[in-house]
Amino acid sequence: MAANTRDIRRRIKSVKNTAQITKAMQMVAASKMRKAQTAAIASRPYARELVRLLLPFSSLPSDDESFAHPLLQERTGGRELVLLISTDKGLCGALNTNLLREVAQFDPANTDFVCVGRKGLQFLVRSKCSVLADFEIKDNFSYFSAEAVAKFCMDQFLSGKVNRVSVLYTNFVNTLTQKVERQQVVPVRSFDVGRVALDDGDGSTDTEAVADTSEYILEPNQHDFLGSLLPHFIFFKVFHFLLESRASEHSARMVAMKSATDNAKQLIKDLTLEYNKVRQASITTEILEIATAQMILS
Repeated sequence: MAANTRDIRRRIKSVKNTAQITKAMQMVAASKMRKAQTAAIASRPYARELVRLLLPFSSLPSDDESFAHPLLQERTGGRELVLLISTDKGLCGALNTNLLREVAQFDPANTDFVCVGRKGLQFLVRSKCSVLADFEIKDNFSYFSAEAVAKFCMDQFLSGKVNRVSVLYTNFVNTLTQKVERQQVVPVRSFDVGRVALDDGDGSTDTEAVADTSEYILEPNQHDFLGSLLPHFIFFKVFHFLLESRASEHSARMVAMKSATDNAKQLIKDLTLEYNKVRQASITTEILEIATAQMILS
């Protein structure tokens, strides 16, 4: 019995140490998630103004030669480039599993990949998929980091190596829900940045913008204006997707660590109850042995 209680005490101590670690990881993930939310909220004003500038061009006829731009030209068939945004670390529940499951929807023979995150890269290497580049982006990344990733993908399209560029990422819906989404960024189909999915206190949860109905006077001309603005639009969309993915990662990890902490606390309760039962049985046995010996001696 003594050895049994000793083993139980050792298990209780081990589970308590694990609970302390998961609790600390939960707090760190919560802090990082809040920072990712703050960064996404801070990008809203720029997103609204960018969309407001581009919305008037969405109503122009498609056969307008002045509106023809390489980043707007649709191509059929050919290869597709997919920017896969995953996480560098695990312990974030089923986030990466759900994301990588969508990779099977692409034809490996006609698909190239660009990776952000080690988990996605490791999966693609094991699956023997074509990986053109791998970008390492830390938690406190800047817009210029996203611009480097987007520029590489855009150059692949402009050079004719691929006919379209899509982004596969995890969209942050709320703290408990993250949804895997696939968005085409090149060629540009619509001038929409997408939902920020974060509440800044005024009830607004997206980047909706109303087009300015006033007349635009463009200098030097419309084509040069789009040539300068469209790349920035694509860069910002990729930046937005990276923010969403980071918020999703830290949210999923926070929830997973909270669940692990709660399970550890419940396991400690169960082990403590088992320890008390074993200890009580040991004491009862010793009392019976003493009483029996007393009866024999008397």
